[in-house]
Amino acid sequence: MNDTKITDFPWGSPPPESIKPPSRAARFTAVSTLPVPATALWDYHSRPGAFQRLSPPWKRVSVLEQVGGIAEGAHLLMRLAIGPFGVKWLARHGPATAPHVFSDLQERGPFSYWFHRHRFEPAAEAADGTSLIDDVTWRPPGGRLGHILMGWKFRRDFNKMFQYRHRVTSHDLMRHALGAKPMKIAISGASGLVGTALTGFLTTGGHTVLKLVRRAAAGPGEISWDPNAETVDVAALEGVDAIIHLAGENVGGGRWTDERKASILHSRVRGTRALAKAIAAMQRKPSVFISASASGFYGDAHIGDSSPTADEDTAAGSGFLAEVCQQWEAAAEPARAAGVRVVHPRIGVVLDPRGGALEKLLTPFKLGVGGRVGSGEQWMSWISLDDLVGLIGHVLADESISGPINAVAPEPVKQIDFARVLGRVLRRPSFMPLPAFVVRKLFGEMGDSILLGGTRARPAKANAAGFKFAFPELEGALRHVLGR
Repeated sequence: MNDTKITDFPWGSPPPESIKPPSRAARFTAVSTLPVPATALWDYHSRPGAFQRLSPPWKRVSVLEQVGGIAEGAHLLMRLAIGPFGVKWLARHGPATAPHVFSDLQERGPFSYWFHRHRFEPAAEAADGTSLIDDVTWRPPGGRLGHILMGWKFRRDFNKMFQYRHRVTSHDLMRHALGAKPMKIAISGASGLVGTALTGFLTTGGHTVLKLVRRAAAGPGEISWDPNAETVDVAALEGVDAIIHLAGENVGGGRWTDERKASILHSRVRGTRALAKAIAAMQRKPSVFISASASGFYGDAHIGDSSPTADEDTAAGSGFLAEVCQQWEAAAEPARAAGVRVVHPRIGVVLDPRGGALEKLLTPFKLGVGGRVGSGEQWMSWISLDDLVGLIGHVLADESISGPINAVAPEPVKQIDFARVLGRVLRRPSFMPLPAFVVRKLFGEMGDSILLGGTRARPAKANAAGFKFAFPELEGALRHVLGR
């Protein structure tokens, strides 16, 4: 993909053809050239999950209602958080001509005027490429005065947002082109951080996603199950081509009491065993069962330069998380014994500001009190959220992959280096240490394992399978998800 070209027209510039905005509107245009036909871009944007997939993670946006896709008359009602407050934004889709143009007009929202036209035109510089063009005519609240006071901020935000959207679109389309043919896929944990992103990624690629829910199914898109009771609606699973199991209690949600440790273990083992037994009982079994695991399989004693790097052939480590991961993976045995391909992504620290470790770190770092934890010599095996969902998509398509696969970026970092890079990206100092004794006092065994321990893993199997990381280096990954 060519670098996205941003054109910021001056206040009062002529609007795009066929649009009649209020006087003295501004215009913003972002253009990227992608090596795909216009139909691929049209299909991507018209499928369920596209809006969620393209919403920047640093913007707190929730969809309240979405009706009709991108067809004329369709609408999207969302809630946009602005500081401690929220504003509702109702966008109505206007005339559309497949596969080249669709549009949306703000009926109610934060701007006094907003018209966004999405265009997919033949690229002049590439015979087989298409220009992705986002053309926005807008007017800030407060008219001329609002533009003088806040116009610079809106333009900066547009720049970051459309750079992000075009980057994600490009990466997703490349991965969809190499991915599996359309499948019907059941996902547990679909409402979590990874599950939400994965659902958007898969649906924009043409797959159908069914969500496993812990209640009575409300429609054809849901399948009821109870992981604690180890029960699954096997009849509703019939006909799915793949099952992806992501559900499990958050290991970093609080101190590890005996009761909480039992809950962490049981939430993973019982759910995995329930799905594996359901798969074994199905008349037409899925082609693959992707059951999540964690890089904690290798233990938490990877400290300092002398620590060996763990690949998929490395033996299990010691400690609570290593024991959980071993039992977690073993619980999938009924599906494996039934002849189904079983894959265990051993997931590292997932980087996204909407959840996980990065969400917890952002506030202290933004306040200028971030820094190393303990010695800072503990290793972090991390992965960007986009690369994680892309790797899962790769596993769906590549039938040669089975067993464990390290879902981590190629370059693990020490925690002190992570702190330095995050501080640099946020333009904040990162010299405030959190001593080990304070971590142990506050968090007990959980802090000792997760915050003071670490894993130095590498994605040997993903590399061998030809998977291409979009964000192999930490700074690029952080800048992508933080809009920096």
